[in-house]
Amino acid sequence: MGPKEKIIMTERSAAVFIQAWWRGTLVRRTLLHAALRAWIIQCWWRQVLAKLLAKRQRMVLEIYVQREWAAVRLQSWVRMWRVCRRYCRLLNAVRIIQVYWRWHSCHSRGFIEGHYELKENQLNVQLEISLGSQACKVQQCIPLPLKE
Repeated sequence: MGPKEKIIMTERSAAVFIQAWWRGTLVRRTLLHAALRAWIIQCWWRQVLAKLLAKRQRMVLEIYVQREWAAVRLQSWVRMWRVCRRYCRLLNAVRIIQVYWRWHSCHSRGFIEGHYELKENQLNVQLEISLGSQACKVQQCIPLPLKE
């Protein structure tokens, strides 16, 4: 058989050839549609998996952030408690120093202490004046003028 030889087909062999070609086309089209459907399903499934992965990562990140904030909050409370405790100690020390200083100042220089009471139309005043070892107490009731 040479390159220029023609194959002569009968009507029956031509029909068989066309049928084979058509069946091959149908099979290839069916396989193509099946492959496209499988590809669509795979793309959808990858999207679902990506969303699930993103959701899991977001949940893990939220849990991490909550734990970190809890740790930060706890640390700040402990620091605040320590600062408050130190402040209270210093305040107590300051008060003790002030009491001793005032006691020293009063005994060396003297002081005036007193209180008053206001009743209806009268002012009651009580004063205690101390100068070292000397002390003087003054009590007085002062009538107040009434405006009518």
